[in-house]
Formats: sequence, structure tokens, C-alpha cells
Amino acid sequence: MKTLTLTRQELNRGSLILVNERYPLPESVAPERLTPFFGSGVLLERRTALVLENLFTALGCGASLIPVSGYRTLDEQKQIYASSLDENGEEFTRKYVALPDCSEHQTGLAIDLALNREPVDFIRPCFPDEGICARFREIPGREGSHHRHRG
Repeated sequence: MKTLTLTRQELNRGSLILVNERYPLPESVAPERLTPFFGSGVLLERRTALVLENLFTALGCGASLIPVSGYRTLDEQKQIYASSLDENGEEFTRKYVALPDCSEHQTGLAIDLALNREPVDFIRPCFPDEGICARFREIPGREGSHHRHRG
């Protein structure tokens, strides 16, 4: 196996962005790069929204899946983290909510989707292993991408 070493600048080029606790987001997303996903109030980076909208159409998702959370500002991520600490405690929050400036949501390239049924849990949206959610998970090229959410 060959080891590839990237500079911090290379980790944040184009849509190849590494964001986590070890590699916090270096800069904010320019607002003109964002667009509402399928006309909802959930924002995504323009190309990301287009690809996901095409995927929804191809799979015939209709209203079966809904966007829960997309792009977030630093202030929104801070508020989500603080609210979760107050409501759910530190162990839960550290498991399910990324630290501010360490969330993929702040890139505009990440979205949380849920099965369209009430109630919708903002932190852990319902996305079961059956029906339209299972079909969505079977998309070629997504192997191994299913992981514990930490947005």
C-alpha cells in the first residue's frame, strides 16, 4: 500500500474537503455557492444539490424522503452543539454532534435525510434499512459510506 501525504491546503481543494476534529474547517462557504435543495429551506452547495436532486428523481423518492439538515453556519453549529449538551448530555452530544468548525455540514456538501414520517428527529433522523431508504443505500459507489452520523 502506498502512503499519500497531502498538505493542509490540498485537504481543502474543490469538493475534496476533510473536516473533522483533527482538521477543522479552514474557511466559510461563500453564500453564492449555496442553493435550496428541491426548493426546501435546506441549503447545499450548488453541484451537490443538483446531483442529489437528480438522484431523488432517478430513484423516484417523491416525498418519501425529506431533507432534515444541510448547510449550517458556524453560529448554527455552535447552537446545535450547545442545545444538545443541555438536552442530551456530553456523551450523546460527542457521539452524534460535531464540534463547531468540525462538521461536514459547514461545507455545504453534507445533508441529513429522513423518511418522511413524524416526528422527525433533527439529531438522529429516521433512515431505516428498508423501502426507499434501503434503495438509496444501494446506490453504486456508496459501499462502505454508511456510518454513524456526527453532523
